[in-house]
Parts: sequence; structure tokens; C-alpha cells
Amino acid sequence: MHLIKKYGLPLLILLFALFYIWNPSFVPSSLRMLFKLIPMWLIIAYSFTLLPTPRKREHWLLIIGLFFCMLGDYLLQWFVIGLSAFLIGHLFYISSFVHSFTFTKPRFISIIIFLVYGGFMGIKLTEALQGNNESALIIPVIFYIIVIISMSWTAIMTGNMLAIVGSILFLISDSILAWNKFVADIEYSSILIMSTYYAAQFCLARSLGWKSVVKRNTSVGAHPTESSKV
Repeated sequence: MHLIKKYGLPLLILLFALFYIWNPSFVPSSLRMLFKLIPMWLIIAYSFTLLPTPRKREHWLLIIGLFFCMLGDYLLQWFVIGLSAFLIGHLFYISSFVHSFTFTKPRFISIIIFLVYGGFMGIKLTEALQGNNESALIIPVIFYIIVIISMSWTAIMTGNMLAIVGSILFLISDSILAWNKFVADIEYSSILIMSTYYAAQFCLARSLGWKSVVKRNTSVGAHPTESSKV
């Protein structure tokens, strides 16, 4: 059972993610949404196997975030509705990360990078939306940018490396999606979007076990502050 939990579910997640990303021609289009959702169902199932003891509020908040993002996967066919589901998911991620804040000056100052990047994306997307006569989307898109860069920054403030990697990959995935949808076509955009997205969600789920990883490292002689520093 331990081996299935440790290797079986991650392997299934990888296989189903690759299956969807490369879209074999023999899969009917009517089943594509099903295969899109299966990796997220498996990631959510995997997250429950990683819940540490004692189980705290921030752990459940992160799992709820995964659930809303899974809903967003389906609802994104209605763009604003799907965007709203992802936005709610990010708010739950932020709520989870805030509970694990560990302040250091380098982590705090990293907000400057996110503000610059968010400003750049906001300007480019606003120009594109105005040019495409889609001005009604400007406010939802700008609000989403604010929320997702906040999610990435709060992940950095936790010092949890898996949460940090997951949040950055999520930001990359959504940036590619937005740029490809509104600004200019990106070659292999679908592959890039979904591969970074599934990897992001897997890392965020796996971050639930980060403290136990640090604990194992310290038990074999590593200094606690060295193990948890970013």
C-alpha cells in the first residue's frame, strides 16, 4: 500500500497527463474533457495521501484550492466562469500559504519582481483586449493577474520549495494561455500550457508533505534552518 501511495498515484498522474497533452488521434473529441479532468482527480486523491498529522486548516484550504481549479478545467469552455473558478482556487491557495508565512527580507522583496511582471502583463493584455473589442474582459483579467501574482508571492513567503515551484509553474501556464488567447499565437501553446499546469498542481499537492520531508532531513543530521531556507 505504501508503494502504491508513493509511486503508483504519481505514475498514474504522469501517464494520464501525457495521454491528454499529446491527444492521441484515436480518442474521440467527446471524451477529451474526461481525459483532461482525470489527472486533476488523481492529483486531488494524491493530496489526501499526503496530509500530515496533525491536519491543520491550511492543509484543507490547499485541497479546496485544488478542487476549484479542477472545476475551472471544465468551466474554462465558458471563459469568465472558468476564470472565476480558478480565481477562487487561487484565493484558497493564498489563504493556505498565509498560515505558513515565514518572513525573510529576500522573500519579501521578491514582491517587486511580481509587481513588475504583473504590470507588464496587465498592460499588454489590456492593449490586446481593447484592440480585439473585448474591453469587457479587462477588469476580470486584471483582477485575475493580481490574484495569481499574489498567490505566487505568498507561496514564496512560506519557504516551501514545492509550493514555490508549483505557484511559479501555474503563473507560467496562465501567462502562456493568456498571451496565446489574446496577444499572439504561441507555437505548441497547448502542450506548454497543460504540461506546466499539471506539473504546477502536482507540486502544490506534493507541498503538503514538505514539512515531513524537512523533518526527515533534520533527523539525519541536517540543521533545521538549513533544511527550510530558500
